[in-house]
Amino acid sequence: MKLYTYFRSSAAYRVRIALNLKGVTYESVPVNLLKGEQREETYRAINPQGRVPSLEIGAATLIQSPAILEYLDEVYPEPPLLPVGAVTRAKVRAIASLIACDIHPLNNSGTLAYLKNRLGHDQATADQWYAHWIREGFEAIEALLGPGPFAFGSKITLADVYLVPQVFNARRFNVPLEAYPKIAAVDAACSAHKAFHDAAPANQPDAT
Repeated sequence: MKLYTYFRSSAAYRVRIALNLKGVTYESVPVNLLKGEQREETYRAINPQGRVPSLEIGAATLIQSPAILEYLDEVYPEPPLLPVGAVTRAKVRAIASLIACDIHPLNNSGTLAYLKNRLGHDQATADQWYAHWIREGFEAIEALLGPGPFAFGSKITLADVYLVPQVFNARRFNVPLEAYPKIAAVDAACSAHKAFHDAAPANQPDAT
C-alpha cells in the first residue's frame, strides 16, 4: 500500500491518522506541493485531480480523503471510526463534514494561491480570510463537541481524525484558540495517542 502525501496537507494528515489507528502498514510517497509536483504528468497519471492524498491499494488507486477513510473503515473495521448509534454517528459525520466541506475548501493551498496570485490580494488579506473561516467553523464545532476526552467520549472517532489536522492548520496560521477550550482539549488528548503523534506533519519524512 502506497500513500502519496505531503506533510502539511490536512487531507493527507487525516489518512495517515486513520492508517495508524487501523495498524495498516504503508509506504509514504511524498509529493511536494510547493514545487508543483502534484501537477506533473507522472502524478496526474496517478491522480487526475492533481491533489493529495492518493492511496494505492494494489489494483486500484483511491483519491479524496473522505472516500479513502470510508474504505479503510470498511476494509479494516477495528477500531471503528464511527460510534454505535445512528444519532451519534450522524453527529460525528456532521463535524467531519463541517471541516471537509465548509472550512477546508475555503482555506486550502489552491484557494489561497488564487486569492493572492490571480485576485491580487496580499498575504495579510489572505491570512484574514483564512482566520475568518477557521473561526466560523470552530465556533460551531466547539458547541457541537460531546463529552471528552475525545470529540465524542472515550473512543476516537472520525470527528477527531478530521479535527486534529484542522487545529494544526489554525496554529500554523496563528489563529488564537483561547475561545475554543473544548477543541484544544480534544487536540491535546489526541496528540498523546501514538497514531496521531506518528501522523503529525513534523514526523513525516518530507517535513522541512
